[in-house]
Formats: sequence, structure tokens, C-alpha cells
Amino acid sequence: MPSLNYRHLQYFWTVAREGSIARASKVLHVTQPAISAQLQKLEQQLGEPLFVRAGRGLALTEAGRTAQKYADEIFGLGRELAETLRGRPTGKPMRLTVGVTDAFPKLLAYRLLAPALKMDPPTRLVVHDDRPERLFAELSINEVDLVLTDSPLPPAAPVRAFNHLLGECGITFFGAPALADAYAPDFPRSLDGAPMLLPTEGTTLRRSLAQWFDDIGVRPRVVAEVGDSALLKTFGQAGIALFAGPSAIEPEIRRQYAVAVVGRADEVRERFYAISVERRLKHPAVLAISQVARESLFTARRRPGTRKKDAPAVTDGAAVEEVPEA
Repeated sequence: MPSLNYRHLQYFWTVAREGSIARASKVLHVTQPAISAQLQKLEQQLGEPLFVRAGRGLALTEAGRTAQKYADEIFGLGRELAETLRGRPTGKPMRLTVGVTDAFPKLLAYRLLAPALKMDPPTRLVVHDDRPERLFAELSINEVDLVLTDSPLPPAAPVRAFNHLLGECGITFFGAPALADAYAPDFPRSLDGAPMLLPTEGTTLRRSLAQWFDDIGVRPRVVAEVGDSALLKTFGQAGIALFAGPSAIEPEIRRQYAVAVVGRADEVRERFYAISVERRLKHPAVLAISQVARESLFTARRRPGTRKKDAPAVTDGAAVEEVPEA
């Protein structure tokens, strides 16, 4: 049999994981006809059909399930090879590719990633900003080493990866100085009817804010919904409406966007995660990111009566929690 075409195998592996050629097309950034053609070539080479139609999607045949198991091992070994070679002292800068989800606060991402740029030996940092599902797909095929996000990877996710809780904090409401002066008195009751910029529906912060508004009985007037955290703050800087941001980077938000504090809601907790295919963080730059999160960003505002577990990594979509002190 001719040598296996690993690009064809990667296409097959992605279709098997996504359940359809249409979804795989979005992940791979390849047209559907191109993927179909490559799958046909792989099936011809292997001499077995790998998929059968199942409703609007595809289901693996027995041969397809066998091929998927081998593909899991092949690409898993490839990932281990890349990790091993990346960690070797070659005299060249280590490379760290990080995916940052669109809802993740960009100032917080900078604070977390900055230590990686000051390491000796140096690290070459590559940062991608995209939707979570696309970044997780890239993580699964080793195109990114780490994903920074504000929500853990769910247990049912098709990607085998591990959540590492970096920290948590409350939120602060900000506004351009004149707007903040108008709504700071009688906070949080003053938020009832106040102009508000919110993250888009479905994001973790949007759900948390909606619940908190209901709990305290206020209904802000939503002026705009913005998915990108940096763009949302830019709208807020222009004085269009109030907005919320992590209290852990309150000074940076005030300085960067020339806004003032309206009030703080420590009851609304934002959690921030690094998601990787490693059960235990090993890359020196990633360890530096974890260290600055524990020792600088989130320590001062950590809730009383809690301590951090010694090990920051956990398995398969289960979040690391802070536990009550004995």
C-alpha cells in the first residue's frame, strides 16, 4: 500500500470529531468539496468506507472507528513530539502559541502573557484571537499550545483537554467620567434604566450579569451588545454607556480607557482559565503565566476564607476550584 497521506488523515480525523463535513470545513478553513474529495481518496487508499450517512450528519463505520483510534494515537504522538522538541535547549527562542477567546479581556491577557516575553532564554509569543470553538479545534491539532478563556471546557466537548483555573475576581462597572459621576450615587440601584454595554448573549459574563440584575431588581437599558471585550471598552470610553470589567485589572482599565469607577459587584464572579492538552503544565512560559496569575493578578482580591489547591491542573473539563480553608 502507498504511504499514508497524513493531510487526508487529518481531514478524516476532523470530520469524525465534528460529525459532519460542513462543521469540519469551518474548523479546517477548507471547502466542503475539497474535504469530500480527500476523504474519497483516503477510503480508496484504505480500501474501506469510513463513513455512512446518519440523518444530516455522518457516522463512522467499523473501519472508520478503527481508523479514528489510530488517528488519535498518531496525532497525539505528533503533539508529544512537538512538545518535547519545543522544550529542548536549542539556542533559539522557545515558541508559545496562545489562543485568546474574543470575550476574554485583552488587558488581562496582556498581563498574563507579559512574563513570557521576559524569560531567559527568550520566548517567541504568537497570539491568536478567535471564537472559542475554533481555538479549541486548533488546540486539538496542536496549532495552539494554550487557550485563554473565561469559561471551562465542558465535559462533553469533542476536544480532549484540561482546564487550569488561573483565578477569579469580582467585577467593576466603569463609565466615561461624566457618565460615572451621574450613576455612581446610589449604586447599584442607579443601574436601573442606566445605559449599558453588555457582552453578547451566551457568554459567561452576560449570564452572570443578567442573574445579578434580576437578583437586585434592576433593569439597565441595553445600548449595544459587543462580543469583543476590547471593542466594548472602546465604546464605553466614548461615553456611549456604562460597562463592566474584571476588578483584577481595574487600575489598567481606568488608565487605558480614561474611565471612572461607577461601583463594584464582588458577588458577580469572573473566572479565567488556561486550557491545554497537558494534564500538568510543563512549558516554562506557561508556568510563568500561571505564576503571575496566582501571585500577582488574583491574590489580592481573593475571597476571604479560601485557599488555592497546590496543583493547578485537572482533568477532562472539570474546573479547578478554590476550597474553604480548614
